[in-house]
Amino acid sequence: MRVFRLLNALCLSALLAAPAFAADKHALVLMTDFGTDDGAVSAMRGVAFGVDPTLPVSELTHNIPEYDIWLGAYRLYQTANYWPKGSVFVNVIDPGVGTQRKSVVLKTREGRYFVGPDNGLFTLIAERDGVAELREIDEKINRLEGSAESYTFHGRDVYAFVGARLASGAISFEQVGPILPSDSVVKISYQKAERKGKVIRGIIPVLDVKYGNVWTNIPKSLFDELRVSTHDQVQVRFLHKGQEVAQVVAPYEHTFGGVDKGKPLVYLNSLLDVAVAISQGNFARQHKIESGVDWNVEITRVTPR
Repeated sequence: MRVFRLLNALCLSALLAAPAFAADKHALVLMTDFGTDDGAVSAMRGVAFGVDPTLPVSELTHNIPEYDIWLGAYRLYQTANYWPKGSVFVNVIDPGVGTQRKSVVLKTREGRYFVGPDNGLFTLIAERDGVAELREIDEKINRLEGSAESYTFHGRDVYAFVGARLASGAISFEQVGPILPSDSVVKISYQKAERKGKVIRGIIPVLDVKYGNVWTNIPKSLFDELRVSTHDQVQVRFLHKGQEVAQVVAPYEHTFGGVDKGKPLVYLNSLLDVAVAISQGNFARQHKIESGVDWNVEITRVTPR
């Protein structure tokens, strides 16, 4: 009986101590263009484990196409706000690694942290969530020991190391390095969604890669200005560098089941932005549409005759 009482007491002590221990830690989320065919991602996770073996580490994605800074920026925009405040995102799409581009940590107004090169990756996060503070990483003190002569793997030597130390509470945000002007974040230029008369314009920031649905940056609030009701017909033009690639007239529906299989529709995606799809088909492939800041859309409500 004494043994059981002792075990119960130890378990109770551990349970009481656990919340305070966990409260000091935050999720570390990794995003890269490395893929998973070699050991690069594992090396980053190993660095984080070396900082704190109990740190929760997760992947956003490692399948960003090589050097595609814009897509990395969008994936952060798409996912970051579903992670708790205090989460630390380590981001490595870094074609300028080893050059004079700055290595930074951006803190949003809601208290999430973004670690990586200041090369445009934080464009959409800064615009939507605001920059509470921006700091340049002081690599003299915040760098993996023994990596000073490594110039091409900041993801491992600097970003994973700093991100893990920040997420684990080993360092404070103030210890990252010197403060930078909040408005100095490097941003990628792109077409903001806008309405001109009866036409709403925007871009195709990304494709729903699995299904070929075409996403836009046109929010529901702007689309609502066209006064489109469910089942109303909508005309969508797709342009690449100003040249029309495709045009479709399709009904606005809440779900893919609103049209027959193989038929197009306009809908609101999971971010409540306008998107275009083919029910159980691949719209982007069928119409040869891609994504990026040089792919535009124009949306008009079709007036019944």
